[in-house]
Amino acid sequence: MRFLHTADLHIGKKLGEIPLLEDQRYILRQISGIASEKKCDAVLIAGDIYQNTAPSADAMEVFGDFLSALYGKGIAVIAISGNHDSDQRVAYMSGLVRNSGIYMSDKFSGSLQEIMIDGHEEISFWLLPFIRPVNVRRFFPDLQIDSYSDAVRTVIDNSGVDPERINVILAHQFVTGSSVSESEELTVGGIDNVDPSVFDGFDYAALGHLHRPQRAGKEHIRYSGSPLKYSISEAGDIKSCVVIDVRGKGDVCIETVPLNPLHDVRNIRGMLNEIMQMPYSQDYVRVELNDEDVPPDARISIASVFPNMVRYAVVNSKTSVETDVDMADEIQNKSVLELFCDFYSAQNNGVMPDEKHMKIMREVLEETGGVANETD
Repeated sequence: MRFLHTADLHIGKKLGEIPLLEDQRYILRQISGIASEKKCDAVLIAGDIYQNTAPSADAMEVFGDFLSALYGKGIAVIAISGNHDSDQRVAYMSGLVRNSGIYMSDKFSGSLQEIMIDGHEEISFWLLPFIRPVNVRRFFPDLQIDSYSDAVRTVIDNSGVDPERINVILAHQFVTGSSVSESEELTVGGIDNVDPSVFDGFDYAALGHLHRPQRAGKEHIRYSGSPLKYSISEAGDIKSCVVIDVRGKGDVCIETVPLNPLHDVRNIRGMLNEIMQMPYSQDYVRVELNDEDVPPDARISIASVFPNMVRYAVVNSKTSVETDVDMADEIQNKSVLELFCDFYSAQNNGVMPDEKHMKIMREVLEETGGVANETD
């Protein structure tokens, strides 16, 4: 069996104030084409289908078109909810669409959900939507579940996974030791670590949650990464999807396939006259201007060459000040931790909270079932 692994679509997200729906529609068509060209039997989506728990009608239309395209090509879809998703909305009508080969994770009920695709019953796909320890404790009140590793391991150990079968898991968690982008540093990597050993019993672990494509400790435990660059810090990243050939128990071949976006995300720097001579581009850019004396209308002039300027900075011997160009991330796109950092900084003359404060906030959000793990 051959399947394609992607994740963190974040349909409906904006880069600054710029809507990315057309970019997302474009890249999803590309993924659909790759799945068809590579003769994949299924596409796995490891969470964060949408940017918000209440996606717009336009965002839902983009995802619906993606599913329709795959259905038209005879390619099955298996998807789980991530921390940005509403698990109930993702699960809505899951029983009905399953008849069309589209398998959406149900609301978490204490164990993994097993899926077998017609014609490939030798492989079990196990669905683990995003969970926190508090979600698991209610199903196992007699067990000691203190960490995210405890929570995930408990769920797996109590789901009846047959080690003799070929097993593939979809999960949306932060695996210890994984590399995060700048936009994720405040929101993952604290108390939410999951040890990679929890996935040792699976032939492949299709992970979501982090935006950089990477393996997580072992070759068969892998983040596909997001299909688009969702922050300036990802400008140097190469986005891709993963195509996996399962030839038998323990026999898995992995191929990464690069993705080409409608608009790239780039860093531009130089003197004003140099920047003004660069080719016109609708890429999403951060512009760093190095002139010693900056004309008051420099930002407007640069926008005529780079209309999708997300950030603008003046960096010279006199100053090093970066300002957003009327395109700062909206509050609705920020996690609770990011909003806390903004508030703390405003109350403390620009000083950011230290790790002690961040740990307290993560623990509070964990105990209250909050959103400590939201990422961009």
